[in-house]
Formats: sequence, C-alpha cells, structure tokens
Amino acid sequence: MPAASVPAIPLESIERRIHLIRSQTVMLDSDLAALYQVPTSRLNEAVKRNRARFPEDFMFQMTAGEYDCLLSQNAIANPGRGGRRTLPYAFTEHGVAMLSSVLHNERAIAVNILIVRAFIQLRELLATHKDLAARIDSLESHQRRHASVINLLAGEIEQLKTTPSLPPPPPKHPIGFPRAQRRTP
Repeated sequence: MPAASVPAIPLESIERRIHLIRSQTVMLDSDLAALYQVPTSRLNEAVKRNRARFPEDFMFQMTAGEYDCLLSQNAIANPGRGGRRTLPYAFTEHGVAMLSSVLHNERAIAVNILIVRAFIQLRELLATHKDLAARIDSLESHQRRHASVINLLAGEIEQLKTTPSLPPPPPKHPIGFPRAQRRTP
C-alpha cells in the first residue's frame, strides 16, 4: 500500500497515547499495534526476533507497579477480562523509530513518521513550558521581594502611627518690636 493511501491520524490521537514512565516519554506496545493495525502479539514477536535493535533505552518492559499506576491514571481496561497476560513493553521515541525497520509495511513507515512528529511536538511543548515556568518563577521571586519591601514600609508606617506624639513645637516669637507697655502713674 503506498504511503499516500494511509489514512491520516490526528496528532492529538497519537499524543494521547504518549505516557511519561521512568522520566521518559513512551508509547505502549498495544497502542502502537493499534496504530499500525496489527495484533499486539505480532508486534511483540517482531521485536523479540530483532531484540538486538531494541536496547534498554529504546524499549523496556514495564513493572507491575508501573502498569497498575498507568491503569488507574488512564482508565485502561482491566487486565482480568481476557486482556493482557504479560506486562506491556514501553517504546521510547528511538524505539518507535526502530519499529519501522522491524515491521515491513508501508503503513508502519507512514505511522512512524506521524509518531516521531508527535514526539517532537511534545518535546517542543515541554521546552516551552519549562521556559514559561522559569519566567513565572522569576516574576514570583520579584513579587516576593517587592512584597517584603511593601510589608516593611507598612510596618514602619504602623509604628509611626502608634508611637507617642512628638512634643509640641516651642512657641514662636513674634516678629517686630515689642509694644511698649503703658505705665500707670
């Protein structure tokens, strides 16, 4: 099937399938299989036949705790109802790119291009958020400094209000010559 006849998959649909596990952005084998329109077992068989192409930083098998956490966070179907019998594999961006060389069909190549673009877009979005977070932190630190100065000034003003009043100013001397007092005979 030529790449042009592969139906378009919205990037949002792919982005929803990208998870953060072990501080890495990954996609699960079942999600990839659904995008490639192959059974998960076939995808995993192809990976096992080509295990040398998938080192630990390209793909890893999730632990039971990681999978349970993912189930509770994303409302993935319960495994006890005829679903998975093994823990899923998680593929990093590099592992996804390697899958196109393992799955030999045009759809895998076209879908891989879309998935890599989704990973790139997500990385750019995270970088933007980190920049915004740094700017917000800077603004908050400035605000805290300004708030402390304002609080200091407010305290000084309150202290001036509550201190006893200053002694009255001395009486003013009249300007000019004093009037001569009348003498009484």
